[in-house]
Amino acid sequence: MARCVTCGGELHPERAEKYDYCLDPSCQAKNARGLTIASVGVNKAADQFMILDERTEEEMAGGRYQDPRRASSISHTRPRPARNRTRRAATPTGVPPRSEQPAESWTESQQNLALALHITGKKTLNEIAGWLDLRPDTVAKMITAAKARWRR
Repeated sequence: MARCVTCGGELHPERAEKYDYCLDPSCQAKNARGLTIASVGVNKAADQFMILDERTEEEMAGGRYQDPRRASSISHTRPRPARNRTRRAATPTGVPPRSEQPAESWTESQQNLALALHITGKKTLNEIAGWLDLRPDTVAKMITAAKARWRR
């Protein structure tokens, strides 16, 4: 028979399946732990809450509960380390700094495709850039320009 870890009293077999302490108030006060609750789905109609355990944390880290419509605004990259402002890092040979890179141009059909993929949430900015063979910052400019044109 299972025993309570605090007082050594006998545990009912059904209770022993899930808990290792008895129902005595002093044992419950020492051993009971609260649950961490996370809001994983928030929309206008309802909130979805889950108990935050190891599996849920892994799923959240993998992007399972992420809204695909907002995926393009969320970066899955690691943050860059802070640069030391007293020293300037040398730029790789042959690659001009970002401010000196030539501006990319795009066609109207590329812009329409980028806007459609962005609005439907099917692809992130990086994925759209890969499809169109453009830089992600250029795709962001395309989408911004298309939305401005669309609002007129």
